[in-house]
Order: sequence, then C-alpha cells, then structure tokens
Amino acid sequence: MKHHLASAFRLTLALLVLCCGVYPALVWGAAQMAPGRGQGVQVVSRGRVVGFLNVGQQFDRPEYFNSRPSAVGYAADGSGGSNKGPSNQEYLREVQTRAGALLQQNPSLRFGQVPAELVTSSGSGLDPHLSPAGAYAQVERVARRRGLPRARVRALVAAHVQEPIFALLGPATVNVLQLNLALDSLK
Repeated sequence: MKHHLASAFRLTLALLVLCCGVYPALVWGAAQMAPGRGQGVQVVSRGRVVGFLNVGQQFDRPEYFNSRPSAVGYAADGSGGSNKGPSNQEYLREVQTRAGALLQQNPSLRFGQVPAELVTSSGSGLDPHLSPAGAYAQVERVARRRGLPRARVRALVAAHVQEPIFALLGPATVNVLQLNLALDSLK
C-alpha cells in the first residue's frame, strides 16, 4: 500500500510540474515569437485600433461585407460554438432565419447559392474569415449600396483572397475586417 501511495504521489508531482509549469512555459515562449507577442495583432485605421486581425467582428450594415455569424455575439472573452447539431430543430430555425435575411439582403442569390459560412457560426464563434465564395456572394449588394461597379468590388475581393501557405493546409480565405477597411478606402 505504501509503495502505491508513493508512486501515485511521484506521478502527481511529475504531472503537476509538466502540466502547470513546463507546458505553460512552452506555450508562453511560442507566443512570444508570434506576431503581436501573444497579445494579438491589432488592426489600425486612421490612427485608431479598429479590431484584431484574427478575431471576427460584426458587420451588418448593407454597404459592408457581412461577417460569419457568431454563436457568442463576437465576444472574444468567451469564444465557443453553439454546440447544436444539424438535427437540432432550434438550430435549423436559426439557420433558416439567417438564410432568409441573407437572401432578402442579397436578392440576386438563390437559396442553393448561399455559402454555408454565411448562415452558420464557426466553432469558436470568432472566425474573422469567409471563403472567397462567401465574399463573392455579397459583391452585388455591396456594389449597389456603395454605387460602385461590381467589377471593381469583385476585384477588391480577389485582391484580398489569402491562399494557404501550403495548398494542403487549408482553404483560401478572405479577412472580412481587412476587406471592409479596403472598401472604405475606395473612392
């Protein structure tokens, strides 16, 4: 019995040092090498911070590209998904409501053309990116509301498509905050 308690105590102590000391120190050290030193990369426009590069925020005015919906109201201090599966009736109604609003805002779209990320929230609820299809689906509305040629807005989206570093490491994305800031700078 004494042998088992001693082994358990040593294992507990080793895991305590590993999980509460070594691992946090490694994560902190890695964060210090990242852009923003683990504090996030601030996006500055006209001398003021307007957001963070990798934290989504709400854009719901029709002259802007809409962000992906958030299950947490874009609250970066409490990220998380809705934890509702595709068979959950409440979730389905929510997605249908979002799709209806999107189709009303973008009358040129048809139901089958709606990219999923425009009506479903991400796992974190804070995804700052859309797929290129999600951005292109909104071009006509944004161009019409801003009085800009569609080709010019479409070209702006194309200029903001970020390809993955290695083709196998993920899809192409568009950062909605950066796209909307670029849109504001168009004359």
